[in-house]
Amino acid sequence: MREKISACIMTYNEEANIERCLKSVTWCDEIVILDSFSTDRTLEICRKYTDQVHQHAWQGYIGQRNLIRGMASHPWVLFLDADEEVSDGLREEIRAEFQPERIAYVGYRFPRQVFYLGQWIRHGEWYPDIKLRLFKKSLGHSIGEEPHDQVVVDGPVKKLTSPLYHYTYDSIADHIETMNRFSSISANEKVAAGYRSSWADIVVRPFFRFIKGYVFKAGFMDGRRGWLIACISATGVAVKYAKVWEHRLRSGEDVDTD
Repeated sequence: MREKISACIMTYNEEANIERCLKSVTWCDEIVILDSFSTDRTLEICRKYTDQVHQHAWQGYIGQRNLIRGMASHPWVLFLDADEEVSDGLREEIRAEFQPERIAYVGYRFPRQVFYLGQWIRHGEWYPDIKLRLFKKSLGHSIGEEPHDQVVVDGPVKKLTSPLYHYTYDSIADHIETMNRFSSISANEKVAAGYRSSWADIVVRPFFRFIKGYVFKAGFMDGRRGWLIACISATGVAVKYAKVWEHRLRSGEDVDTD
């Protein structure tokens, strides 16, 4: 018999997305939900698909990932966010890999493709956004710098070709609000580490972030959407380092001489 897979999904007020995500993993051997005390219909929808529904106060992306990994009953874990969906192609690739006695790897990586403003993004920094999300539970865990977690494993990893779909933002306003929230989380991480931002961080880094995504990674091929993605990403970099400077200014560690 093949080794079994637990689909592990973190949720918080995701009634608009969660059913699409759940339907895409009904082929897994178990679905585990870790919810951060949703106040909408998220839990009601989840309970139609699984009885493994748990709640825990939010402790960051990395902490929450490692917590839900420990709740999985099976040897393999598939990490998903509530606004993601396993494509048909990715499902079939995974199934083919998990035939009896065929697994030679401890983890699998695959591209994540974003649906943004009514269109699939195929270039720039958003694609291919390669993620290691399927791995042997005993040989992997999450690390990183908030809010960006990543899985590391002890052993060989294979790259699959079909995408994990990501329905990331409802609107430009939603995109900007998320950028603002993530920049605050990242800035707080840097402040805690003792980082001091410079003019180069606020001016030069955003410029090169824009050039990287829009020119070098061909974001321009996605038209106006590619331009917006590159602009907002660059702005997020500027805002993050500006917030680091602001913290030190307010705490009296820096003096404003401008």
